[in-house]
Amino acid sequence: MVKGTLMEFEYTGRHIEVSPAIRAHVEDHFQKLDHLFENSSTARAHIIIEVIKNRHIAEILLHWREHTLTAKDTNVDMYQSLTRCIDKIEKQAVKLKKKLIERKQSARPVSAVAQEADGAAAAAAAAAAPDNSVQRQPRIIQARRYPVKPMTPEEAVMSLGEDSNQFVVFRDSDTERLSVLYKRKDGNFGLIQP
Repeated sequence: MVKGTLMEFEYTGRHIEVSPAIRAHVEDHFQKLDHLFENSSTARAHIIIEVIKNRHIAEILLHWREHTLTAKDTNVDMYQSLTRCIDKIEKQAVKLKKKLIERKQSARPVSAVAQEADGAAAAAAAAAAPDNSVQRQPRIIQARRYPVKPMTPEEAVMSLGEDSNQFVVFRDSDTERLSVLYKRKDGNFGLIQP
């Protein structure tokens, strides 16, 4: 543990010794993140560093309350790799913090919940529900472009088996129509054809 922070640090070095300089580098960078982890006595960081040939791999697992933030980076310089990992952890922590604050602020007061138990405010809650839905419109989080290649559904199954994606968009070479093949939870494949 370091002065000024209550966060616990655990280090694991694979094919490398964790020097005091590396410890100081990590703990100095984490001190800048203390404002994100209130009650950071519950925060534990496990830093794993590894060297394979010329690659320095840093991985950080940060456990805070019931959340786990992870980051991994590979670089030719261990300090740069650690810094980039800590930056990734910071981005994840900011996103988590915003999510927690938003959830807390959008919660209904206890008095409203107590009235609903009696059944007296059920109509008032139904009238208030459209206002909440107006405030939170669904939005597109991330858009990607996928190459649409001509292939048969059988070739698409083989392509999907090799790829980490859950679906493949392709142009059916027999019918020239756009199709989507996706993995089902039962292990089979689903085919969508417009």
